[in-house]
Amino acid sequence: MIVSHQHKFIFIKTKKTAGTAVEAALSELCGPLDVITPYREESEQDRKGLGPQNYRIEHPKKPKRPFLRKLLMRPERYYHESVGFYEHMPAWRARDYVGEEVWRSYFKFAFDRNPWDRQVSWYLYKTKSKRARPSFERFMASRRRAYVDNYRLYTIDGALAVDFLGRYERIEEDLNKALDMAGAGVRVAVPRTNITPNKDAARDYRSYYSPDTRALVAKWYEPEIALLGYGF
Repeated sequence: MIVSHQHKFIFIKTKKTAGTAVEAALSELCGPLDVITPYREESEQDRKGLGPQNYRIEHPKKPKRPFLRKLLMRPERYYHESVGFYEHMPAWRARDYVGEEVWRSYFKFAFDRNPWDRQVSWYLYKTKSKRARPSFERFMASRRRAYVDNYRLYTIDGALAVDFLGRYERIEEDLNKALDMAGAGVRVAVPRTNITPNKDAARDYRSYYSPDTRALVAKWYEPEIALLGYGF
C-alpha cells in the first residue's frame, strides 16, 4: 500500500489486481515522507521511483510480534502486520494508523477484478511451485486456501471505505482517473510486473470452471459481484 502525503492519497492494495504494478507506477510520484510498503524482492527492481520507506511505525493498535517468533529469534517478515504498514493492509487498520483527519481528507482508492477471472489467477499463483499442480476443482475444495479476501480490504463494516474502486480490466485508465480525482495532476503508465508464470496463458478463465465451481465463486464473492456488476 501507499500513503502519499505529498499528493494526499491512499492506495489500498488488493490481491491479483495488478497491485504491484500500480505500486511500481505510484512510487514514481512519491516524496520522502510518503509511506511505501515493500513487496516481493524479485519485483522491487520494477519500481520507477522511491523504494520501501516509512512503513515501520510504532502505534498503540499495532499487533505485537508473536512471542514464539521472538523466542526462536526468527526474522521479522518485512510485510508482516507487526511491522506497521504492510502490503495487503485493510482499510480499517490504515485508518487507525493515519488517523481520522488524514483518512477523511485524503483520497482513497483500490482495485478489484472479475471474481471468476481473479480466482483462476489466484489458483495459478498459489500452485505455481507445485511439482504436480492440483486440479482447479481440488484447489477450490478448500475455502481456507482458495478464498481471496479483497472485499474486506476496501470496506469497513461492510461499507465501501474508498472514494474510488477501479477495475483491473481497465487498470491504467482507472488509475489515472483516480489520480485526477485526487488532484495529483500527473499521468502514469502501469508496467507489467509480478506476472504469475502460466503455461496456459491463452486459455480463457471460463474454461477452468464446472457448474459447481462457477456457482461457488458466485456464492463466495456475492458482495463484490453486486457492487461492481461482474458476471461470469
